Amino acid sequence: MVNFQNKDIKELLEFGIINIDKSSGPTSFNISDFVRKKLNLRKTSHFGTLDPKVTGVLPIALNRACKLTGYFLGEDKEYIGVMRIHEDISLDKIKKTIKEKFLGKIKQTPPVRSRVKRQERIREIKKFNILEKNGKNILFHVECEGGTYIRKICSDLGDYMKIGTHMLELRRIRAGIIREHDKKYPSINLYEFLQAVDEYKKGNEELLKRMIIPAEIITQLHPIIKVKEREVKRLLTGKPIFKEDLTRKEKMETGKIICVFSEERFIGMYKVTNNGDIFAKSEFVMQPIK
Repeated sequence: MVNFQNKDIKELLEFGIINIDKSSGPTSFNISDFVRKKLNLRKTSHFGTLDPKVTGVLPIALNRACKLTGYFLGEDKEYIGVMRIHEDISLDKIKKTIKEKFLGKIKQTPPVRSRVKRQERIREIKKFNILEKNGKNILFHVECEGGTYIRKICSDLGDYMKIGTHMLELRRIRAGIIREHDKKYPSINLYEFLQAVDEYKKGNEELLKRMIIPAEIITQLHPIIKVKEREVKRLLTGKPIFKEDLTRKEKMETGKIICVFSEERFIGMYKVTNNGDIFAKSEFVMQPIK
């Protein structure tokens, strides 16, 4: 185990994540840039775009944590939403259609107003539950693979049943390992964020410090590998990890992404190569925070 919970505010601002509860209206970029300016950071980025009208969990990476964005993006997402059916139909028929056609691996073409190329792709819907029906409004819960368009699922469901359907509201309650009601790092709205920033500028860092997730939380997604302390200086130049650099023998499949540490110090993200004496090559190296 690695302990990264006792970082100071400087370290957190340089390599941390804030779990923002996005409101309806601003774009994900607007929120990310707002955080950057208020904290006077060099750079911020968000893990997974939410449409302007969609609310909920929007993780914002701070400074060097932006380098980890790609490792978080493909993780599963979870949503609560409301869709409206254009013609009344029984709840049993809706549930039956979902079970038969909208669970598991499905084919999906991104909507016209998406930023990605509009070509058919496979996405996995792990859960699609109808929670309540009030007239023509349907409250639903979806757990799905990252990159799934929920608005398109609602539309496709209506097309398949030949009744027409559109999404009214959507809220993301989980983005990978970052949750709305996380016990330690729950999502915070912009008002709470601004309160913490104001206190920080007055010299009280504790409120802001409690809001920032150490970016080393990436270890919940990728395994930890430890290297000998004497090799750290060389590895910080981007050199590969040799098998003899490891503190113990490791067997891992080629191509696997790993988090590399020396004692409690995060060295970076590496990809296992198993190429002769070379165990892994660097993808991102974490230079010391000065």
